[in-house]
Amino acid sequence: MSTSDHVRAILGGTIAAYRADPAYRQRPEVHAELAQIERRLNEPMRIALAGTLKAGKSTLVNALVGEDIAPTDATEATRIVTRFRHGPAPKVTANHRDGSRSNVPIARASGDQQRSLTFSFAGLDPEDVEDLDVQWPAAELIDTTIIDTPGTSSLSRDVSQRTLRLLVPEDGVPRVDAVVFLLRTLNAADIALLKQIGELVGGTAGSSGALGVIGVASRADEIGAGRIDAMLSARDVATRFTAEMDKTGICQAVVPVSGLLALTARTLRQSEFVALEKLAGVPPAELARAMLSVDRFVREDAALPVDAATRAALLQRFGMFGIRISIAVLSAGISDSVSLADELLERSGLIALRDVIDQQFAQRSDLLKAHTALLSLRRFVQVNPIYASRQILADIDPLLADAHAFEELRLLSQLRSRPTTLTEDEMASLRRLIGGSGTDAASRLGLGPDAPNDGPRAAFAATQRWRRRADHPLNDPFTTRACRAAVRSAEGLVAEFHARGR
Repeated sequence: MSTSDHVRAILGGTIAAYRADPAYRQRPEVHAELAQIERRLNEPMRIALAGTLKAGKSTLVNALVGEDIAPTDATEATRIVTRFRHGPAPKVTANHRDGSRSNVPIARASGDQQRSLTFSFAGLDPEDVEDLDVQWPAAELIDTTIIDTPGTSSLSRDVSQRTLRLLVPEDGVPRVDAVVFLLRTLNAADIALLKQIGELVGGTAGSSGALGVIGVASRADEIGAGRIDAMLSARDVATRFTAEMDKTGICQAVVPVSGLLALTARTLRQSEFVALEKLAGVPPAELARAMLSVDRFVREDAALPVDAATRAALLQRFGMFGIRISIAVLSAGISDSVSLADELLERSGLIALRDVIDQQFAQRSDLLKAHTALLSLRRFVQVNPIYASRQILADIDPLLADAHAFEELRLLSQLRSRPTTLTEDEMASLRRLIGGSGTDAASRLGLGPDAPNDGPRAAFAATQRWRRRADHPLNDPFTTRACRAAVRSAEGLVAEFHARGR
């Protein structure tokens, strides 16, 4: 039985117990809460984007979804927790603090030929709105609900508290399954909040460590002041962030991303491609002079084959970094808008981020949701005790503490922050085996496409190797724990291959 099936069995037994208990039989609100936990287990995984004010969260939401649906300017919508989920047609609902709901009018941005979504708050008091529910027919939202949160360093304490209530609620029950935390700098406030999130998302009885937290060095193109090599500087910064956070086990990775470039790449227009092509045809020395600064680039009297209004629009959509990269790529031989969009998307860092999200979150979505459901159910039973509470908790606690899949995720966030006697090669092998590069058998065993039949032998060899390493007499307790987890992962692969061969 998988972890998710085990959780569903516990939840089903709990629901039956409360329906049978005389004290709760006529308490519809109690049964509604249990039904909500069950419903959440079957819904898409919830990923929250968090970070300080102006970290680029809304732009990254749009880039991930591939459409301009999240307002990015300083409107009321950016001060409210907003959930973006899949729906058959665009619809925005405001959930009010008194429990009521109201529809929020949707309008296309003025003069925009794309499906750019804007919200109209006419007649609504943002202070009275708890959160927004946005339904949108985007394929990227079918399996994942993305939650955009207000900046944690907002001058308005209430605005910041909206994010804190979602990420670190007082009752200790997670409201999200995973967190992408956007960093522009690595300051004490960010580290403190990340530690709180890690303790909540990853915390269990007697254990801590983030089950689902990754970092993003956001607005990465600005780190290099818009220079063409800005992303190289951003990668160095992300490496430094990772090294600092590895010491604390806060999150599993930090990825540099230019959200603006990623969004522009995913929504590139033919008219923009044509304008960039014209700019790429300008003699390099002349173009370099015109692009010495933003002011020079948008001057009315600039001797460029693109009018000033179009240049200003390009600057807003691409930024100086995006324009410079686009011109460089076009000069190198790219000749169509699709190829340009693909190149910009790769350079933006979004593909690398999506790979990390897939490895750390998507491939483990059932597990992350099961973990959230267990913590929610545990809290519910403690607040609403019945005769069967002790038995229910006796089923929940061992699963939270001992489920091997949970242990893998905890170790992924702790391995680099805890001293071990493992060599670099052993560390890399162990991280891969417990799912650090993907959860499929080939990724865990490091097998290439040219070795499809080597799986059973490699899994058995890994089991033997890590059994010997777990018994090393000079191991510290944490190293032994990590090696035993590797043994269990390898044994699971051996069993999987055996089952396939039957």
